[in-house]
Amino acid sequence: MKVLVVGSGAREHAIIWKLKKSNRVSKLYAAPGNAGIANLCDCVNLKADDLEGLKNFALSEDIDLTVVGPEVPLVMGIVDLFKKNNLRIFGPTKSGAEFEGSKSFTKAFLEKYKIPTAKFLEFTSLEAAKEEIDLLGYPLVIKADGLAAGKGVVICQNRHEALEAVHDMMDEKVFGRAGEKVVFEEFLTGIEASVLCFVDGKTIVPMTSAQDYKKAYDGDLGLNTGGMGAYSPSVLFDENLEKHIEEKILKPFIKGTQCEGIDYKGIIFIGLMIKNNEAKVIEFNCRMGDPETQVVLPRMENDLMDVIDACIDGTLDQIVLEWSEEKTVAVVLASGGYPGEYEKHQVIRGLEDVDDVLVFHAGTMNQGNEIVTNGGRVLNVVAKMDNVEAARQKVYENVSKIQYKDMMYRSDIAKL
Repeated sequence: MKVLVVGSGAREHAIIWKLKKSNRVSKLYAAPGNAGIANLCDCVNLKADDLEGLKNFALSEDIDLTVVGPEVPLVMGIVDLFKKNNLRIFGPTKSGAEFEGSKSFTKAFLEKYKIPTAKFLEFTSLEAAKEEIDLLGYPLVIKADGLAAGKGVVICQNRHEALEAVHDMMDEKVFGRAGEKVVFEEFLTGIEASVLCFVDGKTIVPMTSAQDYKKAYDGDLGLNTGGMGAYSPSVLFDENLEKHIEEKILKPFIKGTQCEGIDYKGIIFIGLMIKNNEAKVIEFNCRMGDPETQVVLPRMENDLMDVIDACIDGTLDQIVLEWSEEKTVAVVLASGGYPGEYEKHQVIRGLEDVDDVLVFHAGTMNQGNEIVTNGGRVLNVVAKMDNVEAARQKVYENVSKIQYKDMMYRSDIAKL
């Protein structure tokens, strides 16, 4: 089979790495890919949001399957476009991708189908938001309604910070159109974790658990990022919690999509807040998590192609997911200044010196004979060992071998 993977991050690198292990895949393409992905397959100079260009490439090259990594093309409707042109594609349609495209849509769905989540209010008017800014108390979580690359969430400790956040989103438009509507949520306490699930429209199957680290600095300090590291499986998950999540979240989700007429096929990535062995939904995402994918897929023992086919064909109930007993830890190497401003095109040294780990590229590109930085999150170093602490030590041993100007990373990933 000829397979096209859309995207350019470490998540897509991990997906391609896993697909390359399948005997059923004869040719792999990535659009646009990155320097690491280019070592595994042919990279095509098409951006992830160039839907027409991607469709035309898939038609001209007789692509048998397209796998969509990032959320933007899904929210734009790439699945609908490909289906209209009889092209096989893995991911939810535009109506399903609305779970990530609109936080207010998700909150209304959660409320309607009695899925546990934080109390919330939504606003399209700056004045109305200011008037009711104290209703849910403090700390207060304020979210831009639309896509903001994982950065559109502000935790406000007091009224002054809340007013500033609303002003930035709705008046200054720091997140563009994503902030035209804002959602206020009560602040939930506990520990964040994630569950990624395969969905075929009528069956939902959770993958192994993962726990990521969203804050920029050690000790969960600093601004929210797209994710600075992760490990799998999460120590929070036991049989009782998994049963709770299945009964209170997964089953109501799939029933709700059917009631709403959403034929959801692909991935649903559920961000959770865990407390007292119970979970509340923080967010739904319509694609694989990043960096969660980088610790989950190396533990998957199934052929990913078989699982994807089952999702598309509605036969997921016939698949039994199998997971390695080994544990995985991923540390993200970022550009200095991330998630704010940062420099690009810094030469990366030491990649040839790493040993017995996976290195998934995120923001990298080839420049002459050298690999240089090309984004906020640059590399993911991933180790797989018998226990989390051994994997953690292996990761950081190898992180120390990599250098580029102003490299930053957290030193407390998976420090349990």
